[in-house]
Amino acid sequence: MTINHDQLTVSEPLFLVGAERSGTTLLRLMLNHNPQVSWCQEFEYSVDMIADDGTFPDLNKYYEWLETHRIFQARNFKIDPNLNYVQLVNSFLLQQKERDHKKLIGATVHHHFDRLIKIWTEARFIHLIRDGRDVARSCIGMGWAGNVWTGVERWLEAEQLWESLQQTILPERYIEIYYEDLITQPQETLTKICHFIGISYAPKMLSYPDDTTYETPNPKLIQQWRHKLSQAEIQLIESRIADVLEKRGYELSGFPLIKVSNLQQKQLRLQDWWSRVQFRVKRFGLLLFIEDYLARKSKIKPWQRKVKQKTNEISKRYLK
Repeated sequence: MTINHDQLTVSEPLFLVGAERSGTTLLRLMLNHNPQVSWCQEFEYSVDMIADDGTFPDLNKYYEWLETHRIFQARNFKIDPNLNYVQLVNSFLLQQKERDHKKLIGATVHHHFDRLIKIWTEARFIHLIRDGRDVARSCIGMGWAGNVWTGVERWLEAEQLWESLQQTILPERYIEIYYEDLITQPQETLTKICHFIGISYAPKMLSYPDDTTYETPNPKLIQQWRHKLSQAEIQLIESRIADVLEKRGYELSGFPLIKVSNLQQKQLRLQDWWSRVQFRVKRFGLLLFIEDYLARKSKIKPWQRKVKQKTNEISKRYLK
């Protein structure tokens, strides 16, 4: 691809934000199947290395970091060393847009999405919300958490981050969508999103099962926490996020709210750590798990890069 340095700003890009396991992959597939919309998945690498004060990363360190970034490497984007940071991350979106030959470009970002406006001041946002109790349960299955107490943290962090970002952007620049509506009323919900974007709904948006592993929207996917979590687990989650759940319009279970003592929290943290260790040992094998731990603790960059590439190759097998 030949990059035109004079046209390296994406005007009003779309960003799908929200917690992981909130249905962002499903919505991304739907959006990407609209003839006018191209989409980048897991675009955190555009903002993860921006400092909290807004300072952009050193480009050489950024290039090095991207060398072992599994999601970025899978995109096969060209890195032009003549570009500054803002131009470079814009070029990634433009490369995806050119590949798909579509009018609009968007990307999914789960972490640090408040930093996006430091690059794209005219960005538009789709905030996807899912019941935090289902997100907590799902995070355990991914090996990201060992119990629901820690599993709900990703959801809570994303919702708090959204509240902060929401205060800095105009109402016409964002739309809030509920996962539960997307599942039970997919056409109506997608039509609403398309209206926000400024395009027409296309029936092809629901054809994603034809070329992906995702099935059509199934109402059984909502409120799974009611029959897959124990009362104790539900109470643990609601002890952390009851107020946010109600603020987002979700009804509480009706179980008595509990207070988790400091000792119980420490026990939950320990159990979480041990469960995640067991998950990684099972996925990577004991020898690679140990090598990965030692490499990350060392300052030997070639070794770190080699081990990271090994774990990346294994992780690819579990992508859906």
